[in-house]
Amino acid sequence: MSAATDPRARPSAWGDRLLGVGLLVLAVAYGWVSQQWPEPFGGAESVGPETFPTLLSVVLALSSLYLIVKPDEDAHWPAGRTGFELLLAVVILIVYAALLEPLGFVIATTLAVGSLCWRMGAHPRPAFLTGLASAVLVFALFNYGLELSLPEGLLAL
Repeated sequence: MSAATDPRARPSAWGDRLLGVGLLVLAVAYGWVSQQWPEPFGGAESVGPETFPTLLSVVLALSSLYLIVKPDEDAHWPAGRTGFELLLAVVILIVYAALLEPLGFVIATTLAVGSLCWRMGAHPRPAFLTGLASAVLVFALFNYGLELSLPEGLLAL
């Protein structure tokens, strides 16, 4: 068996497959939990709080299956500083999810997007202004355009 066909010679392919399995488990769990939410007052909606999480779980499941079936043969998992930056981004997103309700969408999103932009190399002021503009735009779109309320948190009047 040659090195090109020996699965033991391609540890990066197994890394992609393991990631795919983990994401598939997450997609199935998220899809199942999203189906447990009660139907909103006034009946079902075409695309809204009921349908959107299901669409996300389907897209994640399909992407996971693709990683499992056809992993990137030349993938090199990050190490050192790049690995640390990715871990920091995951921590920022976890903190964002935890602070979304108490702080509200606009403040939490401004902090999360600003922090991520800053970590990607932008200067702090433009990074956090980008976060603020993104948060206000998405908040207005969801609350007033799509009539899907996002948490107001500290900004509740």
